[in-house]
Amino acid sequence: MSTATPGLRSARVDRIDWPAVTSELDAFGGAPLPGLITAAEAAAVAELYDRPELFRSTVDMNRHRFGSGEYRYFAAPYPEPIEELKQALYPRLLPIARDWWARLGRPAPWPDTLDEWLDMCHRAGQRRSTGILLRYGSGDWNALHRDLYGELVFPLQVVIGLDRPGIDHTGGEFLLVEQRARAQSRGAATLIPQGDGFVFTTRDRPVRTARGWSAAPVRHGVSTVRSGRRRTLALVFHDAA
Repeated sequence: MSTATPGLRSARVDRIDWPAVTSELDAFGGAPLPGLITAAEAAAVAELYDRPELFRSTVDMNRHRFGSGEYRYFAAPYPEPIEELKQALYPRLLPIARDWWARLGRPAPWPDTLDEWLDMCHRAGQRRSTGILLRYGSGDWNALHRDLYGELVFPLQVVIGLDRPGIDHTGGEFLLVEQRARAQSRGAATLIPQGDGFVFTTRDRPVRTARGWSAAPVRHGVSTVRSGRRRTLALVFHDAA
């Protein structure tokens, strides 16, 4: 699959308004990343689902009571454009992750490069690749969850829309639900346009309280697809045990 000049996707990542992304993540735990890939690239990535040799495993969500639908974990090395996107996004997300952990009084273990971080994961026994291609049909959904996979966790991850909401599918909103201390949970639903990304917290995020900063647990999922087909690419920045 060759649909863009190498480095072009990295340039798209660099053009994103990262101060605005940081502010929205601080306020809500999630933020849009417009224009990560083109419509042609999105269609090409979605078509990879039918090449089983590219994947290390397939998960039937209904069988495991994760919801309804199916997803596949890519085998390493990743096909284009997944590796380039992960390498470009990691250094942009790293300062946010370090700042969040500083507020929470936690040590930030993440080195300056993604390769160094994944090497740490591998030495800790987390060696399985975690890039995911998800496919939902009418009536499918994804239960609220967190993608942790082991002791070493990067606190932000990205999902990219591969189909057109309102055209290729209806429903299928991306869900974030934040557990709030001594209060009802707060939820948010987002439709992710084709080619756009959405960055969100993997596990929890810092929130200011009367006693200082506290960690608010957050889970994510997908609402029921009412019609059509919804496919997404998920980029997790730590590998699995």
